[in-house]
Amino acid sequence: MKPDSKVFVAGSQGLVGSAIVRNLEAKNYNQIYWVRRKNCDLRNRVHVDQYFDQAQPEYVIIAAAKVGGIHANSTYPAEFIYDNLMIQNNIIDAAYKHGVKKLMVLGSSCIYPKFAKQPMVEEELLTGELEPTNDAYAIAKIAGLRMARAYRQQYGFNAISLMPTNLYGPGDNFHPENSHVMPALIRRFHEGKDNIGHDLGGSYTRDVTLWGDGSAMREFLHVDDLAEACYVCMQDYEEDYHINVGTGEDVTIKELAETISDVVGFEGGINWDTTKPNGTPRKLLNVDKIHKLGWKHKIGLREGIESTYKWYLENEV
Repeated sequence: MKPDSKVFVAGSQGLVGSAIVRNLEAKNYNQIYWVRRKNCDLRNRVHVDQYFDQAQPEYVIIAAAKVGGIHANSTYPAEFIYDNLMIQNNIIDAAYKHGVKKLMVLGSSCIYPKFAKQPMVEEELLTGELEPTNDAYAIAKIAGLRMARAYRQQYGFNAISLMPTNLYGPGDNFHPENSHVMPALIRRFHEGKDNIGHDLGGSYTRDVTLWGDGSAMREFLHVDDLAEACYVCMQDYEEDYHINVGTGEDVTIKELAETISDVVGFEGGINWDTTKPNGTPRKLLNVDKIHKLGWKHKIGLREGIESTYKWYLENEV
């Protein structure tokens, strides 16, 4: 893949896709292609074929997906499985039939088994029961990874797969109900900071209530670090099995909440609603494989939270 290559980034308006576009533009790539849903619905095979006929991309990165947190997954399971299956199926098959030189599919660490051995090596996929709070999404994403692998095995199609950990950064979804844990906490603490109560002793900041007990452990990767990993793998990774992309470091949700609270400047208390689920107890990736390719994350967690909160203030408030 070279600066004058025609690269189609599906999902270029989202968290991951926009970061990939920024990364390629910084490397002086000048033929980056993308579509908007109103012009090309990636769930519609006719639309996808028409787009490939017109654009004739040489390289394809599938960053388009329907994503969300526990609430969104439990509320819209049919949409999560249907939308993600159709997007992947249409793009992978169209890319193969239109002679694309290389294609990348992105999975997610949340599709590993709920009780997978930690830290998770790539071979842990499909070795146990999935996390039930997001199994519709997980099944769809697993199908995408397996489809890419099958097309490589049967047709010799140069398709690779990456398995990123939990992502965050500029352009994230900060919806109060349908977002992932990081943007959800940023919004909750920001709004809590401004939610002032009053009593006879003066004003005070109200408490924020969060799901679970805070003991679940999660790994977080800034999306700009993922974008660089995608670039490295498009250049150098050629295996038929997916490769993990993460920091190799994790924190409890309680520690994450306290860090975000401090960055935002929230001075109230944090209550934990233990009637709500924690989700999978721990999700930590083994990243030895991608480190051997020469990639390693550069953005620390607090630094990333600070820059993400700055973006939120400038774009969402």
